[in-house]
Amino acid sequence: MEMNLVAMWHGMNNLVRAVVIVLTLQALGCIYVAIDRLFLLVVSYWRGRKFARRVGPLLSAGDHEGAVELARSNRGSHLAGFILTGVETFDKQRRNGQDAAKSAEMAGRALERKAETLSGELNKGMNILASTGSTAPFVGLLGTVLGILNAFKLVGQQGSGGIGTIGVAIAEALIVTGYGLMVAIPSVLIYNWLSGRLAKYEAGLTHAKSELVDTLEGGVVEARAERRRGIDPGAQFDDPSVERAAAIPTTA
Repeated sequence: MEMNLVAMWHGMNNLVRAVVIVLTLQALGCIYVAIDRLFLLVVSYWRGRKFARRVGPLLSAGDHEGAVELARSNRGSHLAGFILTGVETFDKQRRNGQDAAKSAEMAGRALERKAETLSGELNKGMNILASTGSTAPFVGLLGTVLGILNAFKLVGQQGSGGIGTIGVAIAEALIVTGYGLMVAIPSVLIYNWLSGRLAKYEAGLTHAKSELVDTLEGGVVEARAERRRGIDPGAQFDDPSVERAAAIPTTA
C-alpha cells in the first residue's frame, strides 16, 4: 500500500494531529539544542587555544596585570573567564595581606564556584534532548491509541468490521508510533555524544584551574627557576591543559 502522508494527515482526527504536532516541536527543539551546543564547543575550542598560548607566558612570569587585561579582552573564552576570576581573587587576597598559599587557596575556591556556574551554562538545553529521548516513544504510542480508538469509532458508524473499513485508520495510527521512535532514537544518540564531549571539556577546564592555582601559589620565583632550567614558562597553559579543556574529537 502506497503511503500518502498528506492524505493521512487529513484523515487523522484532531487529537492525533495534536500528538504529531507535539512530536514535531520536540524534534525541532532537539535540532536547535544539538546545533547550539556543537557550535559552543567548536568556538570554545579555538578561543581557548588562542588565549592559552598568549596568557601562559604572562602567568608564569608573574605578570598578573597583563594576564587580567588579556582575559578581559577575551570575554568569549571560558578559559579566559577562569583566568580572570582566579587571578583577580588571588591579587585581591594578596592586597589584603594574605600569603601566597592562602591567596591561592581562596582563588581555588572562587574557581570552584565559577566551575559550578559554567557547568550549568554548558549543559543548557541538554534536558530537552534527554526528555525527548525518554518521552517521544510514549507520545507516539498515545497517538496510536487515539488513532485506533478512531478506527473503532468508524466501525461503529459504518456497522461493519472489514479490514477495508479500518485498515487505513489503523495505518494512520501506527505511523504515529513510528514517528515517535524516529524522534526519540536520534535524540538519545545525540544526547549521549554531546554529554561525553561536554564532560571532557569540563574536565579539561578543571585541569587548567588546578594548574592556574599551582602557578599562582608558586609565584615568580618558581617561574624564574624553570627558565634557568630551560623550561618554557608558557608550556603548562598551552596544549597539555587547554587542548584537553577544549578538544572535540572528530569521531563519536
